[in-house]
Parts: sequence; C-alpha cells; structure tokens
Amino acid sequence: MTDEPPRPGLLPSRRFLLRAGAAAAALPLGFGVGGVRAWGPGPTVPFDPGPICRPAAEGAAGPLKPIKLAWNATAICTAAAPLAKERGIFAAHGLDVEFVNFGGSTEALLEAIATGKADAGIGMALRWLKPLEQGFDVKITAGLHGGCLRLLGAKSAGITDVAALKGKTIAISDHGSPAKNFFALLLAQAGIDPETGVEWRQYPADLLNLAVEKGEAQALADSDPRTWIWLKDPKFTEVATNLSGAYADRTCCVVAVRGSLIRNDRAAAAALTRAVLEAGHRVHENPEDAARIFSGYGGKGSVEDLAAMLRSQHHGDRPVGTDLKRQLVLYGDELKQVNVLKRTTDTAKFAERVYADVLS
Repeated sequence: MTDEPPRPGLLPSRRFLLRAGAAAAALPLGFGVGGVRAWGPGPTVPFDPGPICRPAAEGAAGPLKPIKLAWNATAICTAAAPLAKERGIFAAHGLDVEFVNFGGSTEALLEAIATGKADAGIGMALRWLKPLEQGFDVKITAGLHGGCLRLLGAKSAGITDVAALKGKTIAISDHGSPAKNFFALLLAQAGIDPETGVEWRQYPADLLNLAVEKGEAQALADSDPRTWIWLKDPKFTEVATNLSGAYADRTCCVVAVRGSLIRNDRAAAAALTRAVLEAGHRVHENPEDAARIFSGYGGKGSVEDLAAMLRSQHHGDRPVGTDLKRQLVLYGDELKQVNVLKRTTDTAKFAERVYADVLS
C-alpha cells in the first residue's frame, strides 16, 4: 500500500488519507494541508474547510440539526443563504435550515435571535452594531462580503462627489439605515457635518428615486438591488459606494448567531458559519447561479442584473477572527464620530464582546 498521493483517475489509499488527516490536524484550525487558508478574507483564497472539517460527499451522517436563519429575501447581498439551501451546502454541514424572512426593525430581528425565535441571521454590520451595543445576546461569527450600498446623485443638480452634497437633501429609507450610517462617515471625512451640513429626508424605499426626480432631494442613499437598477437611469450618477477608497476591504454583511446556541451547541454554530462562508465562496465563483437561485426567492431584477450586482460586490472577502475584529473596531470608532455609537464605548472591548470565534 503506497503513501504517495494518488495519480489522476485513481482513488487515494487509506494510509495516504490517514496521513493527510494527521498532517491537517497538526495545522491551526482554519488551514488546509500545506498551510492553505481555509476561510477568511481575500478573493484569491479558495474556500477549503480542510480534511478534518469537510463533510462527506453524501452528506452528514445522522439526522440534520434544525436551524432557523433570519434573512431579508429582498436583499441581493444575502444570496449566499438561498444558494446554501438549494445547493445542499447546509445539508452537507448537517443542518436543516428553515428561513425566517424578516423585514422589520433590526432591534426586533436581534431580539428574535436573542430569544430563540431564530437561531441566527444575516444582515448589515452598520445596521447591527448600534443595537448590539445595547447588549443583545447575539454574536457576530463571520463577515460575508463587502459592498452593496450606493450613494446616487442627480446629474441635473451637479452632484458628482461627496463634497458637492453640502447643503443638499439626501433621500433615505429610514434614519437608522446602514446607507445613512455609512455615507454619514464619508460626509464627515469630507469635512461636512452629517447632522447639520445636509438634510436626510425619509421616503418609502421604493420611492427614493422619485424623490430625486421631483427635485425634493438631490441624492439618495440605499442598497442593492434598488440602487443598481436606478443607476441604469441616465439621470443618476454613482457618487460613492461602501467599497470606496479606504473601505475597499471592509465587510458589509455579517453572520450572527444566538449567544445561547454558541454556548450550548457550539458545533451547530460552527457548522452554520462554515456553510454560509462556503456558500459565499460559491457566490463569488458563480454569481450567475447565485442570481438564478435568488431570483427564484422573489429577488427583484433580471438574472443578468442580479449577477452583475453580485460581481460588483466583494463576495470573495469573508473575514473572520482578528481581521473581522479589526474591522469592527474601525467601524465602531467611526460610528462614534457621527454619534451612532456612544462616545464612551470602548470599541476594542466592544468588538471582543460582539464577536465569537466558533471556527477554532
């Protein structure tokens, strides 16, 4: 029986597999054989959960663990969730995932997770950090992707950059939206007070473009798929996104898990996090397939547009561990500057409190 790697077309020997497994076990969890990173940031890093963690090809043995996952079925950036369900990734990780489509307030969503009405959720970091500061028993376990927020300006108003927004009106869907939170950061960095230097005016989400067209606002801030579709209108120009400048490597959406699930069934929390990360890699590798699946769940826009949106977002970036905590600290510091988080919040301690490492 040989210990050499199998030649193409031949199955590996049992001894080779055992030695490969032993070699992988000697590496820090999160790395595959040869030290290849198994999950984390970087679009060039292939997703490989490693020989110890990888489910058997025929699926997990025994009954699947029921999990309720909250998500927003209208948000294209959460496409990893339906892809994981439809392509059997959840099942391969031993999970029977039931979706809870949640379109209410973030506080209500986090309360639903914290109290066990849902086990986990996918949502935008900039919407979740303020409620998490208030102490919900919910922990972020991974970043899922970067991008999906856009600031669009009216060409007729001459809005071509952030500085041109001084004294102007920006249409938003709500005053706690991640789009408002993010673009408030860019305004502050451009020397514009985001509270007094512009007017934020709230409209129903689907009518933001009409507010600009009527001249009631000169710009709008929202998320895909709406902003991507509106950008096809020649009356609009893209002023900035949440991948602009220094934010090119920041995560946008995150995976969060009920604290009690992590404490009582860490394996389930880890399996869910790995499954979503693996699905995020599939979105990065094949956005067309992800777009078709998302469209089947009622996603707005053509499959071609949805795939283009996914390509414009950074689904190859899925930070965990130290990198994700670094990003949470940065967001925390910035949100303090625009009075979203309390000025007294210790952001390093905050990041440690709201993040849970379930992968090591």
